[in-house]
This record gives sequence, structure tokens and C-alpha cells, in this order.
Amino acid sequence: MAKRVSVDRWLFTVTMLLVFVGLVMVFSASAVMARERFGSPYAFLSKQLIWAAVGLVAMVVAMRVDYRRYKHPALVFSLMGLTTLLLISVFFLDRSHNTHRWFRVGAFSFQPSELAKPVLILFLAYFLEARDKMMPNSMDDWRNTLVPAAAPVAVLLGLIVLQPDLGTAIACAGIAACILYVAGMRLRYFGYALGASLAPLYFLIFHVNFRRDRILAFMNPYAERQKAGFHLIQSLIAVGTGGITGTGLMEGKQKLFYLPEPHTDFIFAVTAEELGLVGALFVVTLFAIFLWRGMRASWRTEDVFGRYLAVGITSMVVLQAFINISVVLGMMPTKGIPLPLVSYGGSSLFVTLACVGVLLNITKQAE
Repeated sequence: MAKRVSVDRWLFTVTMLLVFVGLVMVFSASAVMARERFGSPYAFLSKQLIWAAVGLVAMVVAMRVDYRRYKHPALVFSLMGLTTLLLISVFFLDRSHNTHRWFRVGAFSFQPSELAKPVLILFLAYFLEARDKMMPNSMDDWRNTLVPAAAPVAVLLGLIVLQPDLGTAIACAGIAACILYVAGMRLRYFGYALGASLAPLYFLIFHVNFRRDRILAFMNPYAERQKAGFHLIQSLIAVGTGGITGTGLMEGKQKLFYLPEPHTDFIFAVTAEELGLVGALFVVTLFAIFLWRGMRASWRTEDVFGRYLAVGITSMVVLQAFINISVVLGMMPTKGIPLPLVSYGGSSLFVTLACVGVLLNITKQAE
């Protein structure tokens, strides 16, 4: 079969639609709050527009660069070292919202944990392909393959957990698990990893007050309706109020200082309230198409490195979307995971668009 001469139009169109929906909903969700805080309803939208423009440029550039050029040890390990350094350096900066997550430069901020996701994907794709070339069935060799693959990932996850950002760490672990599964890692090793993580997770959740409160609020939000359960209750009210067709764009009420962070973590709740079930299903369908086309690219490419990259990037976007939507619908405890390409947040939007550009280049060169 001849090589493709253009990128996957479905994937490109879905990405552009998600960015457009995100810009519209960021403005709708943040206009009143922005005017109250900064005197202009466009304060959040203007920043998001800048990041979207820069991110789209990065996506177009990445579309045109052969993804195989990233398969170089100097690049892979330099990015691993830089990301580790950034994740350590952030602890020496002032806290923001009781966490060490952001580098701030003027009005803009960058979250190094966002960079950790694609770097983790790149490292695993490079390392696992190299091991596969050296030794077939290398995924059965836990000493020379699984442990060296898991150790750098564990370091990144540990630094992210210490920020503290357990939600992003879990998302990164999920991305790594998807790549390792496609690479042929046996299920028993996943079981061993899960068993080894139970004790640390128990300590991180039930011995940290705010996380324990979130779990209890998830199980019964109305027991603490003015405290830990407030987020979930307001989110469910927003979703339920939307009905089939919604209250209308800009007409939602829960974003008016009831729903916390309506333009970031809970933007899907605003979408469901204002655009109804129709709008919510439209967004879900876009992510479903993204999953289909991303996995299709991984199946069609005969290059192992490209396959792992495609799986990693697709799982990065879809897994975060699944977590965010599940939180909004009360299917998971509250976590600070944005809705990719939709939620307000410059570093998330830029990194995701750049990664989608790489994925589009893989679709262009798939056999």
C-alpha cells in the first residue's frame, strides 16, 4: 500500500472543532468572573486565544517534521533530564493554591507536569523499540526491560505526586500502562504493579485530609454540601439543569460563582448546562472519534516507534478527557484534570496541540 500524502483529515478536523468549542466555552464560562476580577470579560479568552494560536503553529510545524527524527538518544535523554530538573526546580518557587506546580512569567504560567506527559511517551517509545530490536519478546525480561522502563517513569510520577498532584500522576501512570500493554507486557505484571501501589495510594489518599474528604464527598456529597461535596453537587446541578438542548449559550447560572473553576476543571458541566445533552454528546463524540483515528494510526503504521508514540498521544488525550468527564458526572472523585483542548490552561493546550501534530505526522506516513 502506498504511503499517505496527507494527514488524517478526521483527526485534524476533530482537533480544530475541540479547540473552537473550547474557546467558545472558556469565554462563556469565564466572562462574568473575568469582568468581576479584572474589569474585562475577555481576560481569560484573550490568554487562551494566544495559547491556541501558538499551539496551532506548533501543531502545524510538528505535522511537517518526520516523527522518526525524535528517535535520537540525545534528544530523548535531554528532554528527560530537562523535565526532571523543571519538576525539581518548581519546589523552590512560591506556592500557588498550596501547591508547587507552576512557573510564572508575568501574566503567563507554565506547568512542568504537562511537559512530563509527552516526554514520558517519547522515552517509552524510544526505549521499548530499542529493546524490541535487540531482543524479541523483550517484555518478558523484567530485569533488563520492565525495570529500566519503569524506573524513570516512577521518578517523574514521584515528583508530580510531591507537588502535590496525584491526579496528573495517575493520568501519567495510565498513559504508561497503555504503551506497555500495546508493547506486550503481560497482565500479571500489571497486577504486581497495582499490588505494589496499593499501600502508597492508601497513604496518599486516606492520610491526606483534602484527598480523604474528596473520597468521602464522592461517596455522599450531600453529607458535606457546603464543604467537600460542594464541587460535585454544583456540577450535577449544572448538568441536570441543561436537559436535552440546554439553557442557551452564555445563559448558564451555575458558573455565576456557584460552580468552582467553571472555565477549567468543570467546563464540561458548563457545556452540559448551556448546550444540553446534545452539546455534551457532541463533545464526547469528538473525543470518541479522536480515539478511533488515533488508534487507527497506531494499527496502520509498521514502525514500532511510531506505533508507541501514536498509542501514547491518543491515550494522553482520551484518558484525561475520560477522567475529567467522569469527575463532572460524579463517576469519579474530584481531581484537577483539565478537559484536553477545551479547558482553560495555556500549557495544557500548547503541549496537547504539539503532540497532536506529531500524531498527525504519523498518520501521514502510516503504510
